[in-house]
Amino acid sequence: MNLPCILIPIIVGIICGILGYLLGKLNSKGDDSLLASLQADLDACKANTKNLNTKISSLEADLAAAHAKVSSSVPKSFAATAATVVFDSDLATNVLGKKIKQDDLKIVEGIGPKIEALFNEAGIKTWYDLSQSSTEKLQSILDAGGENYAIHNPSTWAKQALFAYEGKWKELKEWQESMLGGKE
Repeated sequence: MNLPCILIPIIVGIICGILGYLLGKLNSKGDDSLLASLQADLDACKANTKNLNTKISSLEADLAAAHAKVSSSVPKSFAATAATVVFDSDLATNVLGKKIKQDDLKIVEGIGPKIEALFNEAGIKTWYDLSQSSTEKLQSILDAGGENYAIHNPSTWAKQALFAYEGKWKELKEWQESMLGGKE
């Protein structure tokens, strides 16, 4: 057997390995800046999300205070009749294009059977219950359910549930069509 036939591929392999290593080292120096940039973007997104959640909480508190103020000024006989909303299954079916059961939380974009079960265990069983729940309360229920549930964003669920409770099916459908994956 001829020695150069064995020696040449070995030398070429060693040279290619060294060149590959050196090129990899040169390219990896730029990855640190990319990683830092991505981390900065992630931190900015987290801060923005925190600010938005704070604003949502503030607005929900203002809404609750305004609702309490209006409720206290309305005569009790009127308030009792106003709080009762009649569910029209046929209207809901016609607008949404599927059969709807009263207080089915799964019609809210982002809620499936497992999340509905979590909410039912926590005492949220109707559209009205869901519409009166704060985003923080909903998120804490999801967080308690585990990692698979904690990733969901319930910031729009109360509003969607309020549309359903009030029988505003057209508004609910338009709202859901304008959303992307349950988020505005």
